[in-house]
Amino acid sequence: MLEFIRATSHKHFLYIEKLAYTIWQEHYVPIIGKPQVDYMLKKFQSVKAIKNQIADGYEYFLLEYRQQYVGYISVKQEKNTLFLSKIYVLSTHRGKKIGKKAIAFIEAKAKEHQLSSIRLTVNKNNTKSIEAYLKLGFKQKRPLIMDIGQGYVMDDFEMVKNV
Repeated sequence: MLEFIRATSHKHFLYIEKLAYTIWQEHYVPIIGKPQVDYMLKKFQSVKAIKNQIADGYEYFLLEYRQQYVGYISVKQEKNTLFLSKIYVLSTHRGKKIGKKAIAFIEAKAKEHQLSSIRLTVNKNNTKSIEAYLKLGFKQKRPLIMDIGQGYVMDDFEMVKNV
């Protein structure tokens, strides 16, 4: 059974920070390298960064599977779309339909807010995630390159799914 626990406390943010470190070191170091991963974890996935994002309108949810936190998601309501900022699952729990159930949860959130689509960005070299998003009904829209400071960029594709 998968549960979605809204992250509201410092303890929740610490769990997310720890999950991010584990998932990102394993998944993103081969794609973008350790220096950029370390920079992005501090800039986007530290307790302080999570608190700032929540103050800016983001919602975070821990994914709890069999009484264990196995991942997290983050969304933000935009004008006509729900921005899926983060969706991460520990590698030991992939293949259990957790990501698929998380997308269904996000779709329900979008409908609840009467939004017509879900939007996300994904690294151009993150081929497994791109494949998964395509299977879940997302369409690739356009390339995006965003300067994130200290000489690093996010070289992504924007993907959209109508709900």
